[in-house]
Amino acid sequence: MNGKRLAVAATAFMLTTLFATAPASAQQPTEFYAGKTLRILVGLEAGGTVDTWARRFAAQLRKHIPGQPNVILQNMPSAAGVGATNFLYEKAEPDGLTILFNSWDPLAQALGDQGLRARYDHFEFLGGIGDVRVIYARTAAVPGGMKTPADLVKADNLIVGSLNYTNQSGLLPDLALATLDLKHRVIVGFRGGSDVFLAMQRGEVDVHSTSIASFRTRNAGFIKSGAGLGIAYLVPVDANGHYQRNKLITEMPAFPDLYQEIRGKMPSGKTWEAFNWLTNQIGEMTYIAVAPPHTPAGPLAALRKGFEGVAHDEEFEKEMLAQQGMSYSHIGPEQGAAIFRSLTDVSPDIMSTVRTFTNPSH
Repeated sequence: MNGKRLAVAATAFMLTTLFATAPASAQQPTEFYAGKTLRILVGLEAGGTVDTWARRFAAQLRKHIPGQPNVILQNMPSAAGVGATNFLYEKAEPDGLTILFNSWDPLAQALGDQGLRARYDHFEFLGGIGDVRVIYARTAAVPGGMKTPADLVKADNLIVGSLNYTNQSGLLPDLALATLDLKHRVIVGFRGGSDVFLAMQRGEVDVHSTSIASFRTRNAGFIKSGAGLGIAYLVPVDANGHYQRNKLITEMPAFPDLYQEIRGKMPSGKTWEAFNWLTNQIGEMTYIAVAPPHTPAGPLAALRKGFEGVAHDEEFEKEMLAQQGMSYSHIGPEQGAAIFRSLTDVSPDIMSTVRTFTNPSH
């Protein structure tokens, strides 16, 4: 065999050996998911905001992942979603077949909460969703009934429902009411937003927060009946006091507008700064989708392609606009990773205030 033939034969042998020994994800990344099942963990109970979002998303995700796997959702309600986050971090196989779709708890990591054993920046980020958070209340919380959001100041002692002391759905209204200097207390132990909403309907809880999507869907009958009222939607405010009102939300004022109506000036002070920081964190990215650390590159690329595909799906966009009157807001891997890293840049003053509010005795 001459030298040229020998070189060709050697090259062919090496390529044959390479493709024979390479993992399936490296061989055919576009076909890795063909015939497989993707399991999506949801850390909160069925019927809540996170679960509803996950199911809407999963219905679209399959067609955008190369190989179009079967997609199943598994609710794993525990410790306000932290249990599912820890499970993915510690026990789930990094094989691309199990991922998490959940709200995230930036405070648990920033505060070093021992209940959260995972670190968000160690996960493989797939995609995130930004959402507008709103605070709503039971109208009967005010003697004679609440007619406008500003009537909230007439309440004697408001009760805020929450999953735990660091969960955003309870901490946001806690900080909002404290910024407004309104007397209130927080009760914890609920399994999810739907559980808090049921307690509000029973008259056990006065104030809670949720997404604008849940406010306009799950809570619609409660609001329309006059039993509930939107108090304010949350907007981030920059260092110069500038903020942008959302033209698509007309049911209630932006929080700074409500504050100015009640107090006659813009909010300020340490509690406000902590509240505004958390609003920035949660408003920018409310829900996350992540894979276990060290998930192989092939499945990871296919999953990210799927999430990006949903973000540009015109059918899904129309569905979101029809259901909640708001567009879908996609957070890509680079932006999501930057948000996770930003948890280390919080000022000591803000963290000190947050620690006070997440202390059960406050």
